[in-house]
Amino acid sequence: MGTALVYHEDMTATRLLWDDPECEIERPERLTAALDRLRQRGLEQRCLRLSAREASEEELGLVHSPEYVSLVRETQVLGKEELQALSGQFDAIYFHPSTFHCARLAAGAGLQLVDAVLTGAVQNGLALVRPPGHHSQRAAANGFCVFNNVAIAAAHAKQKHGLHRILVVDWDVHHGQGIQYLFEDDPSVLYFSWHRYEHGRFWPFLRESDADAVGRGQGLGFTVNLPWNQVGMGNADYVAAFLHLLLPLAFEGQMQATPECFAHLTQLLQVLAGGRVCAVLEGGYHLESLAESVCMTVQTLLGDPAPPLSGPMVPCQSALESIRSARAAQAPHWKSLQLQDVTTVPMSPSSHSPEGRPPPLLPGGPVCKAAASAPSSLLDQPCLCPAPSVRTAVALTAPDITLVLPPDVIQQEGSALREETEAWARPHESLAREEALTALGKLLYLLDGMLDGQVNSGIAATPASAAAATLDVAVRRGLSHGAQRLLCVALGQLDRPPDLAHDGRSLWLNIRGKEAAALSMFHVSTPLPVMTGGFLSCILGLVLPLAYGFQPDLVLVALGPGHGLQGPHAALLAAMLRGLAGGRVLALLEEDSTPQLAGILARVLNGEAPPSLGPSSVASPEDVQALMYLRGQLEPQWKMLQCHPHLVA
Repeated sequence: MGTALVYHEDMTATRLLWDDPECEIERPERLTAALDRLRQRGLEQRCLRLSAREASEEELGLVHSPEYVSLVRETQVLGKEELQALSGQFDAIYFHPSTFHCARLAAGAGLQLVDAVLTGAVQNGLALVRPPGHHSQRAAANGFCVFNNVAIAAAHAKQKHGLHRILVVDWDVHHGQGIQYLFEDDPSVLYFSWHRYEHGRFWPFLRESDADAVGRGQGLGFTVNLPWNQVGMGNADYVAAFLHLLLPLAFEGQMQATPECFAHLTQLLQVLAGGRVCAVLEGGYHLESLAESVCMTVQTLLGDPAPPLSGPMVPCQSALESIRSARAAQAPHWKSLQLQDVTTVPMSPSSHSPEGRPPPLLPGGPVCKAAASAPSSLLDQPCLCPAPSVRTAVALTAPDITLVLPPDVIQQEGSALREETEAWARPHESLAREEALTALGKLLYLLDGMLDGQVNSGIAATPASAAAATLDVAVRRGLSHGAQRLLCVALGQLDRPPDLAHDGRSLWLNIRGKEAAALSMFHVSTPLPVMTGGFLSCILGLVLPLAYGFQPDLVLVALGPGHGLQGPHAALLAAMLRGLAGGRVLALLEEDSTPQLAGILARVLNGEAPPSLGPSSVASPEDVQALMYLRGQLEPQWKMLQCHPHLVA
């Protein structure tokens, strides 16, 4: 399967025929600029190109009244003055003789994309359309929008394909009130919108755009509004909103975001629903930013790693307040939020550093505006790496014939020089055996390829008895050969080396520790949650906020002895960590791991969606207690954690 790109050049036909400063920004160049940039980057050629079809009037009638469809149809024969008079009856709308045709193509493109994804013809895709749709209501055009393209596509997915759970994520600067109105009493559609609100002083000036609008009737809790009350929200604010609000709910049932942020958000969505993501263009009126954002989205849908995010990952105070308000409004309807936001967390001496002092505070960040010059700190400057020639490589000492890999994942044959391998192995007795030394040589060769920019991600194996020593070498090799900040997520019996420098260049997260302990701000240990819900809460509420706050340029994921992870859980972890470090992730496995585990990790590191975790479950009280305890200890140092109501300690 691949990625579809749905488009039709006729959608450039509709345009403003009179002077109207409010409407002139919705112009044909929005599509042509985006398409031109896709072609320049070679992205269109990598997609399955589908020519949009017109939606039928019956399909439009899934969400619009017959009278409204008839009204728009009649614009085809109206003159300029009549079109202008009709446009004046709606808010921020212009009609053109081609509007009906273009709007039907825009709606039809969404339908084609849904059909292609749900029939398995493609994995995902983008519908590049205009006019947009999310402000359009049952019987009214609004905000440049004629037919509600996404709402029609969602209704079609329910009617034709029998879907019962659909997530609509609306990340336009304006609230998509049209979608909200159409589905606010429908529990089969979870609608999430973040938008500029400014306490109701920003268009569309609606009280129901605030966080306490959560749906009605059977749809209570299935409308999620995250209103931004200040301008200048940046990458950290958007990522924090995904981790602490959208994704927990999705798993249970003038803005300053850079184009790169769209790649990260798209990649986070791809872990849901088996990666069946249908992206549909809505707003976006700055042509350069729009074109770049479209490219980033398509690259991610194609499986390319997301580029590193710029700027310090420190959410501003206004964003934190908005996220907390939205969580509070949704908590009565979602168990995962109820459990996390009301827990009382006891203090424990394990929250302190080995010297008995609280861990130092991180440098501060900008407040609700783009930083003109970031503070001088390792955490403020992401390290960019060149695009690799190989996306994923697997380095195994004895490849298993039952190991099934995607065709573009290579099995590495090379190994580091014997003398060099022996030098790195010398401090470790467990690496003296020949099989461990051979595995280490292959790992070093793979790691060097990643650090040199030749390989993006990889999987290496080691004997179980040498797992801790091999991981120690990998960490030190990475830090001494180009990695400025290294994240190590160690599962199982893999302790942090006691002599590893406490210089802020490495963040060590051990999952399956004996107890929850924040030994320092860069050394955290937590038990492996026993329930799937607890595992998700740990990843979304602790691991990823710390990881994004740290901004590593190399990620090591080690599944050591007794790690306890099932394949789908390991795949989800790897897939979500792949958003970091430009996708530069190395997974270290035990040699006796199943070929199925190596295969599933290779697929997700290569850009495929992880498999389902199965039926959802809530976290156990013990898992919640451990998570909230750690959050309470780490919140002062890691601002990406400060999205929950203040804990009672």
